[in-house]
Amino acid sequence: MPHDHSDHDHPHSLLPSDPALRVKALETILTQKGLIDPAALDEIIDTYENKIGPKNGANVVARAWSDPDFKAALLDDADPVLAELGYYGRQGEHMVVVENTEAVHNMVVCTLCSCYPWPLLGIPPGWYKSDAYRSRAVREPRKVLAEFGVTLPEEQAVRVWDSTAEVRYLVLPQQPDGTEGMDQAALMELVTRDSMIGCGLAVSP
Repeated sequence: MPHDHSDHDHPHSLLPSDPALRVKALETILTQKGLIDPAALDEIIDTYENKIGPKNGANVVARAWSDPDFKAALLDDADPVLAELGYYGRQGEHMVVVENTEAVHNMVVCTLCSCYPWPLLGIPPGWYKSDAYRSRAVREPRKVLAEFGVTLPEEQAVRVWDSTAEVRYLVLPQQPDGTEGMDQAALMELVTRDSMIGCGLAVSP
């Protein structure tokens, strides 16, 4: 007798098709089974969305702009430098920092899934996880950058780094002209999340 592919044979088919509703349904099931605490989950989400976000990364970039010794150590071996600042843990292992210069602009993509340095940049944006970005960033990086409003000189090369579970990347954007005398707190305000992925530039004051 042929196998009956009814909905009852596939519990996952009972979940709503909309991703947000599917997540809510899964959360409800796990809560009912006592496997998660909704309050703890809310706290984790709030931490990454509002308390961490890209602020940690901006702090690293601003310090690198204002402290040559720190910058040199960061580019040489980022992990111990970031660990000393408390920026480590799950999704923040094996960090490499790549510097944008007049000659090279770096951008980061995860072609397989959405590997991303959560302790430095918070929760990855939806576009970073999209199939379109993951495929096009490698094939046509200049076109992708243009869609983000970034137009680079032809002589400036674009280097695309593929983030993985083994290595994650943080882009050190170029410091805007005329900001050399600003303090670290002011410099942090110029650093955007997109500039640390390489899909944006630091903000000029």
